[in-house]
Amino acid sequence: MADKASQDKNAPHIPVLLRPLLAAVAPVSGRWLDGTFGAGGYTRGLLQAGADKVYGVDRDPLAFQMAKDWIGEFDDRIECVAGVFSKMDEYAQRLDGVVLDLGVSSMQLDLAERGFSFMRDGPLDMRMSQEGLSAADIVNESSEEEIADILFHYGEERASRRIARAIVRERAVAPFKTTLQLAEVIEKCLPRPKPNQSHPATRSFQGLRIAVNDEYGELFRGLMAAERALRPGGLLAVVTFHSIEDRMVKKYLQARAGKTGGGSRYAPEVQLEAPAFELLTRKAVGPDDQELEENPRARSAKLRVARRTDAPAGNVDGKKIGMPMLTAGKSGGRR
Repeated sequence: MADKASQDKNAPHIPVLLRPLLAAVAPVSGRWLDGTFGAGGYTRGLLQAGADKVYGVDRDPLAFQMAKDWIGEFDDRIECVAGVFSKMDEYAQRLDGVVLDLGVSSMQLDLAERGFSFMRDGPLDMRMSQEGLSAADIVNESSEEEIADILFHYGEERASRRIARAIVRERAVAPFKTTLQLAEVIEKCLPRPKPNQSHPATRSFQGLRIAVNDEYGELFRGLMAAERALRPGGLLAVVTFHSIEDRMVKKYLQARAGKTGGGSRYAPEVQLEAPAFELLTRKAVGPDDQELEENPRARSAKLRVARRTDAPAGNVDGKKIGMPMLTAGKSGGRR
């Protein structure tokens, strides 16, 4: 779910890249699925643009509670589904479109009790579904090597080993319970940030959040679920917020569109399967100047759109699309 911006306290949240997304999938009609319902911005946009019905999917129960004040405006054109988008083909079939927005919702970041933010003190939680293992469970119970693996592969934190050692050392004195408690330990492991640099705990908190919610696994399975759920001619639009997610989406769509390359005059490329997608955005679409002015958080957002063909749905190897794999027990370049 993306970071949402609003014009004022009472205005509806506007999702990142809504304007270019609606332009890329126009004209909007039929049945759509918003796999990351969040504050409902994409669902609203799709309905106002002409969608007959939108299935709003979210694993965070808070999302639908917050929508109660406005969802009645659309009568029965919205169907709320408590679940994960990796199972979307179980919720609906022959869809005209699927939208996925992979950022973290501001409604989660802004609530200290959800434990996502290192800027607000709260319980070290980070669970989008509010079920299962929490971030506190991981940092208090995982081995030093497992923690370093998560921070390095999921958070792209180069000082992962140093931070993991400090976490294990500190938890022996007292278990981690709050976000600021963990953030302070991480800060001590890294140089003081220069002006305009991100907070030292940014990458570590990202890695833990991704691990808690299995975000890369969810994305990988969700892309295949969308392929199964879309009708021929149906559209898939995905908004990502960091390089690993964008790489996974890009490589997945390239692979399923038959654009992986690899041929030469000596060994021409062999087309083993009919393409399941047609790429509509050859390059990722980013925010324009107007959107950056309205919402600086959109600066890293990228949109990719593809159209489903009539070829049978298939499967892709996660490693081949750049899905990060934890490698605890193997040597690496972490410090």
